[in-house]
Amino acid sequence: MMEALALLRLYGEWGADTALDDSPTDWLSRPAPSALPPAGTHDAAQVSTPPRPASRPQPPAATPTMPEPRRPPRPAAAGAPAGAEDGLPLIDRAVQQATEAAAAATTLAELHAAMAGFDACGLRDTATHTVAAVGEAPGRLLLIGEPPDAAEDRGGTPFAGPMGELLDRMLASIGLARADMLLAPVIPWRPPGERPPSAAELRICTPFLHRLIVLAAPRKVIAMGNTPARLLTGETTGIARLRGRWRDITLPGQAAPIALLPMRHPSQLGASPTARRDAWKDLLLLRTTLDSGSDTD
Repeated sequence: MMEALALLRLYGEWGADTALDDSPTDWLSRPAPSALPPAGTHDAAQVSTPPRPASRPQPPAATPTMPEPRRPPRPAAAGAPAGAEDGLPLIDRAVQQATEAAAAATTLAELHAAMAGFDACGLRDTATHTVAAVGEAPGRLLLIGEPPDAAEDRGGTPFAGPMGELLDRMLASIGLARADMLLAPVIPWRPPGERPPSAAELRICTPFLHRLIVLAAPRKVIAMGNTPARLLTGETTGIARLRGRWRDITLPGQAAPIALLPMRHPSQLGASPTARRDAWKDLLLLRTTLDSGSDTD
């Protein structure tokens, strides 16, 4: 019963005052209902406003605090490498650090230690070994190859694995051996997945290569592959156009120019008969130049 009364009361609040009418009603002619229902329409319990609870005392407003003063930057430790305060981009700063580390080395062993301790190139962190030069130094020949591959990275020596065996056969065909030269990669660390090194990575590693050539003081340099040939000659064409002739290169810290011969890398010989023919021609040119004692041919 109480639920039915509550439902009727709800209908009245919504404006339903007639349950059923035999004739139509013109609602537009009726006066507009007042905003508040007339007194006595609803129960006193519904009309009356419940007492408001006593307001709780509000806590006093917090006093605004002053911001903590900014601490001055700590001074850099003596001998520490230059940080962001020098205004150099990261790549330029890494190149500067590599140049300073390479210039401080006076022997090939010191250069190897400097490369192993150099932390401004991300390639060092992903490589297994720092691949340094091996062989007789100073010698009359310095052979520079492509970045280390998986076999070279595992063993820590340049021209290891199948490519090294193929190089040995190439050298033996003109009466040379590894003992007659110094061998080194163009950069000391293997790029992940043997991808080509980026331009930034080459810039960072170039001071170590230049210092290697200065310390080794070779009479001739053989650049095997696109990467060392382009890096040392400054040209952007491929090895197919760079090979076939000697040229003089000048390096920082080197007074006299050095004769350089670009050649195909052993890994390229399987590409085509033309690549193998080019390699054989360059080997004959190298043998002829060594026999004549001249710097160019």
